[in-house]
Amino acid sequence: MPIKVAVPKEIALGEKRVALVPDVVKKLVNMGVEVIIESGAGIETGLLDAAFGDVTIAANAIETVKEADIILKVQPPTIEEMAHYPENAIVLGFLAPYGDIEPINALKTGNITSFSMELVPRISRAQAIDALSSQASAAGYQAAIIAAQLSNKFFPMLTTAAGTIRPAQVLIVGAGVAGLQAIATAKRLGAIVEAYDVRSATKEQVESLGGKFIDTGVSADGAGGYARALTDDEKAQQAEVLAKHIAKSDVIITTAAIPGRPSPRIISKETVERMKPGAVIVDLAAEGGGNCELTRLGEEVNHNGVTIVGPHNIPSQLAAHTSEMYAKNILNFLNLIIEEGEIKLDWDDQVIADSALTHGGKIVHGATKSRIEPDAESENVDQSRVEDEVKDKVLAEETSEKGSEA
Repeated sequence: MPIKVAVPKEIALGEKRVALVPDVVKKLVNMGVEVIIESGAGIETGLLDAAFGDVTIAANAIETVKEADIILKVQPPTIEEMAHYPENAIVLGFLAPYGDIEPINALKTGNITSFSMELVPRISRAQAIDALSSQASAAGYQAAIIAAQLSNKFFPMLTTAAGTIRPAQVLIVGAGVAGLQAIATAKRLGAIVEAYDVRSATKEQVESLGGKFIDTGVSADGAGGYARALTDDEKAQQAEVLAKHIAKSDVIITTAAIPGRPSPRIISKETVERMKPGAVIVDLAAEGGGNCELTRLGEEVNHNGVTIVGPHNIPSQLAAHTSEMYAKNILNFLNLIIEEGEIKLDWDDQVIADSALTHGGKIVHGATKSRIEPDAESENVDQSRVEDEVKDKVLAEETSEKGSEA
């Protein structure tokens, strides 16, 4: 019997992405995998059922997953969705390991082996699987486009018969994947770009994209390429220096988010009140509460003439390309667990072990287990690594991704 990979239609509000695209489906079929896709799963991405080629099109979600060995998702499955998942199935997607407890417990009690794309380790051999980065890149690009649309100024310098128009001044806070893409996009649009990140190692990356790096005198380099949390004194010093640059900027794009914790407050109400009327803030950390005190998720706020936008699930706005990138991330993960037409989980593989959320009726991700079952003894987990993960996973972006990004 061939391995059956199922792709149900995403039901989360506003989600337009799909977990597989036709080119990736072809590769799976060539591997001997049977692909089952719910009718209409790709319609929001611009893909009709016929575009997927040699697959089984199921009439509804229940028919799609009822015999599946592997279920592919973008957004976390709901408890209602999981009620129809076969026992011992494998679920792969963004599973919100730092989010609500009930869906994670449903994965555990349903004896589902789940792999969360948020947990893929950021090591060299896992770069092709890193969906957080692929979706964050899209978010950074789109944030610059949103900012350009909302700004009352041209981004590039223009020389006209009426005189020369000065370029807009754009400040990017956070130089992770999303921030770097925002820098590159704003620069391509012709703006004068400054950027700040607490990790001093990003200075060279910012400058390579044509941005000017802001040195606040605070460095928070942490483990694994992430940033550590700042002390209160460091936050105050950072805020004082940044406030001066924020006040003169026409556009601010903030990208600092922390998995499982509120986003750090970088721009206070008082700082916003120092900004020029007509200025714009696009807050990519809105899903975690926002880097700006005035951010409201999914809303556009106007305060003293300054527009603050808290976009939700930006990668979904670019569903055609973000689905393509995500599907390739998924394929590269599947290549680790499918061998000669069989599912083989090598728990000595760091990518597989670190990405696992639940297995064998247990929560196996250390930080999630500690949060949900604080009195339970961690199993098969390097606890020192887990503690470092909780302390140091301060992302200079997104996804969430993702997703955004989001």
